[in-house]
Amino acid sequence: MKVYNSHDIKNIALLGNDGSGKTTLTETLLFHAGAIKRRGRITMKNTVSDYFPVEQEYGYSVFSTAFHVEWKGKKLNIIDCPGSDDFVGSAITALNVTDTAVLLLNGNFGPEVGTQNHFRYTEKLGKPVIFLVNQLDSENCDYDQVLDDLQTIYGSKVVPVQYPMETGPNFNSIIDVILMKKLTWGPDGGDYTVEDIPASEFDKAEEMHKALVEAAAENDENLMEKFFETEHLTEDEMREGIRKGMVTRSIFPVFCVCAGKDMGVGRLMEFLGNVVPFVDEMPKVHNTRGVEVPPVEDGPTSVYFFKTGVEPHIGEVQYFKVMSGILHEGDELTNADRGSKERMAQIFVCSGAQREKVAQLSAGDIGCTVKLKDVRTGNTLNSKDCENRFNFIKYPNAKYTRAIRAVNEGETEKMMVALTRMRQEDPTWVVEQSKELRQILVHGQGEFHLRTLKWRLENIDKIQVEFYEQRIPYRETITRAARADYRHKKQSGGAGQFGEVHLIVEPYYDGMPDPTVFKFGNQEIRVNIKSKEEVDLEWGGKLVFINSVVGGAIDTRFMPAILKGVMSRMEQGPLTGSYARDVRVIVYDGKMHPVDSNELSFMLAGRNAFSQAFREAAPKILEPIYDVEVFVPSDKMGDVMSDLQGRRGMIVGMQSENGYEKLTAKVPLKEMSTYSTALSSLTGGRASFIMKFASFELVPGEIQQKLVAELAVKDEE
Repeated sequence: MKVYNSHDIKNIALLGNDGSGKTTLTETLLFHAGAIKRRGRITMKNTVSDYFPVEQEYGYSVFSTAFHVEWKGKKLNIIDCPGSDDFVGSAITALNVTDTAVLLLNGNFGPEVGTQNHFRYTEKLGKPVIFLVNQLDSENCDYDQVLDDLQTIYGSKVVPVQYPMETGPNFNSIIDVILMKKLTWGPDGGDYTVEDIPASEFDKAEEMHKALVEAAAENDENLMEKFFETEHLTEDEMREGIRKGMVTRSIFPVFCVCAGKDMGVGRLMEFLGNVVPFVDEMPKVHNTRGVEVPPVEDGPTSVYFFKTGVEPHIGEVQYFKVMSGILHEGDELTNADRGSKERMAQIFVCSGAQREKVAQLSAGDIGCTVKLKDVRTGNTLNSKDCENRFNFIKYPNAKYTRAIRAVNEGETEKMMVALTRMRQEDPTWVVEQSKELRQILVHGQGEFHLRTLKWRLENIDKIQVEFYEQRIPYRETITRAARADYRHKKQSGGAGQFGEVHLIVEPYYDGMPDPTVFKFGNQEIRVNIKSKEEVDLEWGGKLVFINSVVGGAIDTRFMPAILKGVMSRMEQGPLTGSYARDVRVIVYDGKMHPVDSNELSFMLAGRNAFSQAFREAAPKILEPIYDVEVFVPSDKMGDVMSDLQGRRGMIVGMQSENGYEKLTAKVPLKEMSTYSTALSSLTGGRASFIMKFASFELVPGEIQQKLVAELAVKDEE
């Protein structure tokens, strides 16, 4: 294979909603470039993308697929991404290591929720966008409506480069307003014939051509000057203006294809090869120290590993991008994240499961390798005297969680090893061994996401597993002051055990003034603070521990033991066994024995006194509340609002955003366990949501009674 330098390489992410036809387009692109001799079909399970068994089983993309084509002296690295929001991690990864996004739309539906989500990510990352309308041969395709929707949502930056003469089963020609020609295909697609634009279409084409010329000219002063003088640009000048406009996201060109019939794809390839920005024309990436790392061949070699795949008979396949320098086969590099040395024994360029060995790759290029010793997704390998590290990929929070266990308990360790390996392949799978909930939790992006994980455990690793509801990490606190005392006394020959603790508990909040006096009935207790300790609890909130003992009733050396006893009870609240938080404890009196008192005695006395006082202090259960943002089509707004309110959600905001409504709500975590599935069902898969932890709030009284009753039943059992 020819060696390409940085100015001959273009990196492209292929994105689109489920059903937009990305896998079919991939096959046609490869076929046009001569990389494959026959186009595969999803139904035949022989496509370059979707080659993993789980993808063939379910019939949808689960992993991104990297492939390359050589086109007229240029190398196009293209990453085909899954369309489902459940597998958004692959799309985010691809956008971070590529330079241009091709956003594919199903001509039947136009912009969908997946389009909106993917565009939002391109916006965040500042990536150029090409809109590509597919399936123009569909009965219900209305190109003019699709274009109108795009311009309504994304504004005047959306500029058509082509439009179809006719959509539906008779589709076979487009008007190209760069060339100002009509392109026509025969029944089998492939190469097109170039004809003059019919008179009936000329005025429409001329109007679109002028709009495109003006949009292109706006990105270059010289072109703008020429445009004012002549109102015309040459084809090369238009390409230059469009390229500059794409880099600054001031123009989003719109193309037409029918990938299934191989119509329009060759012309798209020409645009990708001639107009899409090169690697070295895009904004530079910064390393973790904030230093700019340009993709130049004469710099030190830095290689960033953005994806790990595990393939039968091969093992781990590590995908990387050369961030700077030139990577040669056999190079000895240092892992900046792990400190280990690695030898790049073999390097490949890839097209799905097919790999072609190469001798070197230049800055900006994408490749893969196998059999590295100690490299993980997100690691950077550097040549000598280079200390680059990269951490530019930020993944969304999980929004679907299930507890998982091996059906055969003896396979738990084997399951954990498999889960850890799978997270290398998809960082949006998060595995947590929760000490608090005493469960192994798997967090993901949705039900399909976790269903895929289960399929792979059972079919690839041969481990039978089951999902079940996660326990909710409740918290306990108190709402008023209370006092209690407890004497621990034990005598069994020889030295005994003795410790007596008198303490007060009260609710605590940040900035609360120190206590001075408490009244319980006719008894008044004055507080004389000798020492105060604030403990930031690892599960959130605080414990404030005050020593107010006077007259030496309890020796100071026993205070840490009392605090230890209190802490042990904070870890298992008396109502539901959940962590307690935001409590102030004042130890004001007690007794000790000159011989029998020891740390264990005071730890037990402190634990039991605290437990009694906590129960008397009107304890309440707190539940985790999440901020939830739902992006929903306006026609489904009422259904989604009603569903959220039925989940004890509080609607806090509504606004329109790029053609969709955005609902903001606060919802208890307890009510979100099935939300991903319910939202998909309510909206036909047209809505999406994100969620993140907000706060802990008091649960309603009837729910607290139910939770306490459930714990009582478990205790009896």
